[in-house]
This record gives sequence, C-alpha cells and structure tokens, in this order.
Amino acid sequence: MPGSEAVKRTTLRSQIADALRDEVIAGRLPAGRQFTVKEIAEQYGVSATPVREALLDLCSQGLLDVELHKGFRVREFSHADFRDMIEARTLIVEGMFRRSTERALLAATPEALASARRRAEEAGRAALAGDLDILIGYDLRFWREMACLVGNPYISDFLDRVRVQAWVFTVPLLRRLEDLQGRLWHRHAELVEAIACRDVELAQEIIAAYNAHTLDLIDELSDRS
Repeated sequence: MPGSEAVKRTTLRSQIADALRDEVIAGRLPAGRQFTVKEIAEQYGVSATPVREALLDLCSQGLLDVELHKGFRVREFSHADFRDMIEARTLIVEGMFRRSTERALLAATPEALASARRRAEEAGRAALAGDLDILIGYDLRFWREMACLVGNPYISDFLDRVRVQAWVFTVPLLRRLEDLQGRLWHRHAELVEAIACRDVELAQEIIAAYNAHTLDLIDELSDRS
C-alpha cells in the first residue's frame, strides 16, 4: 500500500517519543543524562531514523537538548525555571477560566464532566496514597481533559507542555521523601465540581491554593538539598 511504510515509521516515532518522555518524567532518564541515537536505537531494537525523529520531537517539547557531535542530553531545569513554569501555567489556566469562561461552560457537557470526574477521582486517590508514578499519568490526563473543555487545542498543548516540564523538575525532589502520603495536592475533584457549578471564582481559588501548595513543598525540598 502506498505510504504504508511512512505511516509505520511515524507510528514508531510517536511510540518511541512517548516511551522516552515517560522515562524522563519518571526520572529514569535523569537531568543531564547524555545518550546517542545509536544507544536508543539499540535499546529499542529499531533503526536510527525513527529514533532521531523522536528525539528531535522531545527537543521541540523542551525536554532534551542537542549536543553537537555528542548526541542528546536531558534538559536540566533550575528552581528559577520551575517558578517560571508555575507562573506560566497559572496564566494559562486563569485565562482558560476567565477569558474563555462561556466557551468552556458550553463545552462542559455531562459526558465531558463525567470523564473529568473519573480522572479527578483517580488522580486524587493516587495523590492521597502518595503513589507518585500513578499520580503523574492521571494528573496529566486530568489537565488535558480540563483544557479540552475550552475547546482550544493550542491552550491544551501549551498547558500540557508546561505541566510535563514541571513534573520533570519536581519528581527527583519528591522521590527524596520516604513517604509522600498526604503531601501531594489532591483537590482535582473539587476543581471539577467548581466548573460543573460554573463557579469560576472558586475554581481560581482552588488553583491559587494548588500553586501555593506546590511552591511551598518544592521550596522545602530544595532547601533540604
């Protein structure tokens, strides 16, 4: 079939990019780690072309840097970078609730809200249990669904990018705590209900409390290190 090889390669490229992104977020590919296309291709048992394309995709997402004649390196984010990420995601979410309120509420169908509630409950349970690996996946899916309520794919993409980068910075710090139970933000369900009730002010208050909680926790862990 014409084009079937191109489709296969594109799918492989996406699968490799997703797998490596998960490794970076989870900290299994730590900040500063260097590697080559050949190394990753051998690890996954594939050719170099889809690997190179996948790595360049992750560079465009701000997770990797290209090192001339050396390969790639996992990007290292500073504490100042993290505070800028919090500011950026705050502006995105506030704009989502404030300037796109009517559009968001129109998109908040019973089906969409039911799906967001399921994600919220799953993320909240993982956060309360201190299960970081499970929380990351559900938390990212939850915020993608919340952004989709606005019906603007650019907002969803921007928010997802910033949230992924924030997780990349925070995960190594969080893993230094022996017990995360009760330490992670878990008010996802409350945020969904605020949107369902069209209470934008409450939603913004929850987001503000979330950001304050996150910054306090990361400041505490950064001071320890």
